[in-house]
Amino acid sequence: MKTKPLAALLGGLLLLLMLLAIPQILPEIKTDAARSPFVWDRDQLWEALETQFSEARRWSSGKLDRHIDRGLTRLEMLIGRLEGPSLAPDAALWGQAEERLWAVAPLIAARPKQFVRFNQNVNCLQRAAKRQARDWPPDQPAGRNRLYRLIYGGRTSSEEIALQAPDGTLPALFPGAAQPSATPGITVHGITVHSGDILVSRGGAPTSALIARGSDYPGNFSHVALAYVDARSGQGAVIEALIEKGVVITSVDDYLRDKKLRILVLRPRAELPAIRENPMAPHEAASRMFQRVQGRHIPYDFAMDFQNPDKMFCSEVVYAAYDRVGIRLWTGLSRISAPGTARWLAGFGVSHFITLEPSDLEYDPQLAVVAEWRDPEALFKDHLDNAVTDVMLEGANAGEKLQYNGYLLPLVRLARLYSMFKNLWGAIGPVPEGMTATAALRHRWYSARHNLLVQRVRAAAEEFAMHNGYRPPYWELVKMARRARQSP
Repeated sequence: MKTKPLAALLGGLLLLLMLLAIPQILPEIKTDAARSPFVWDRDQLWEALETQFSEARRWSSGKLDRHIDRGLTRLEMLIGRLEGPSLAPDAALWGQAEERLWAVAPLIAARPKQFVRFNQNVNCLQRAAKRQARDWPPDQPAGRNRLYRLIYGGRTSSEEIALQAPDGTLPALFPGAAQPSATPGITVHGITVHSGDILVSRGGAPTSALIARGSDYPGNFSHVALAYVDARSGQGAVIEALIEKGVVITSVDDYLRDKKLRILVLRPRAELPAIRENPMAPHEAASRMFQRVQGRHIPYDFAMDFQNPDKMFCSEVVYAAYDRVGIRLWTGLSRISAPGTARWLAGFGVSHFITLEPSDLEYDPQLAVVAEWRDPEALFKDHLDNAVTDVMLEGANAGEKLQYNGYLLPLVRLARLYSMFKNLWGAIGPVPEGMTATAALRHRWYSARHNLLVQRVRAAAEEFAMHNGYRPPYWELVKMARRARQSP
């Protein structure tokens, strides 16, 4: 007779296991069918640039300097014309400046001593584009594409040159244009960071690369945070939304200690109407968000719904803070239009595909670049991660599915239940608050797959460098990633 309770117990456990093993059904994905991701479609240009770089490496230093000086002088003349009267985004002068930039870039890569002058030209061209973009319709493809081509393209050319320079010859800090601020500030790595400054960064995790690349305008940043400086004590802090903790206040040291491949400091322009009227508006934005986070716990928003104030993802923290002082950031909202990319992001919990992407904040004409830190040793890892992510998303948009180990689902669901109890007491469990068990398993599979492909591409890149005498440029890394994805 004792076997009946035991059988009932085993039957109950089996039923519970079966219930815990039921797969999650994703909702229907709806993207903007009228939009499509930006495509460079310039493979012939990339090949020509590499050929020109290889040839320039064989030139004498005198010949190379003469060609560089001629090319930079022509570029500077074009930039001077772009700093004049307002131009439409489809004006021929923009395309001429872009072509001149790419024409001289491989020569600089062969002669990194000329990098500083080249980078100054890149910065001037980008500032001219952002200044003129204030008159362009913020959500029209023509203006968005032009800004992206010049700002992301300029960044790419600069970084390809940096990767060819001998180790230790280029700085880690790249100062931007002087941008005044009336708010309290602190010195961080030689730069005065003011209260209300926006810190845009790139993490080292595989999903950081996915956030940076998984939008209509693939970029280099995966996280946004808000700097706060107490006016009385002069102490600095960082307000940010973290997947594991929700919205938190972090010390500057802890923020910098967390692994980051790059940090971009952005500041609202002093001539914005809201700041001319109230120069302390950025500090007030940061102060209000600081007080709000101190007042209650705000969970992380995996759905990326920037209109839901009860939960917040990283970009939303900055957006909401500035919205309260009359400054609407992300003048052009971010879009995720590729169906495969949207399906994969939905697998991690995203349900809003018109949102606020960290990388897109770089193109907002209301913001000026104050400085950027790039870890020279981590820059190549950044490019490796990007190339692998781009190729994995090619697979997603070709119909490949985001996978996970289904047999682990019951255990992870129990771990999630345990985490929910810990969250009630303000503690952190093994599954982040708000993340489903299925999403946690997909994250694990995605990270393992990404790391495997990076390992293969790194080995291929090392072989390429030994054979050719230079590091493979980004387009070569993409080719290697495609071959690695096809390998069993």
